[in-house]
Amino acid sequence: MDMVLIEGLEVRTVIGIYDWEREIRQSVRLDLEMAWDISKAGQTDNIEDTLDYKAVSKRLIDFVESSKFGLIEALAESCAKIVLDEFAVPWLRLKMSKPGAVRGSENVAVLIERGFQG
Repeated sequence: MDMVLIEGLEVRTVIGIYDWEREIRQSVRLDLEMAWDISKAGQTDNIEDTLDYKAVSKRLIDFVESSKFGLIEALAESCAKIVLDEFAVPWLRLKMSKPGAVRGSENVAVLIERGFQG
């Protein structure tokens, strides 16, 4: 199966379990691999024949910016559900990162796969 990728989509949101985290906006970063047959779009050169990664990105940005999750695990699950349900993506791998969440580390992240890879 072909893949459409979105890498390094950075969004600011309320995320975290500590009181101080509930009062600020922090950056999260999304990396997505989405199964999608791009062969028709490769032949027609028409946006209607492919997964519109701009529409996916905009939907996720809007959702994440307005969310207030405690855990990146819950935010990642909700983002995956949006992509699977609203864009008819059959399978995805989503990495949700929270840079600087642990002192001394560059990044912490969760990586999930949902749907069925064909």
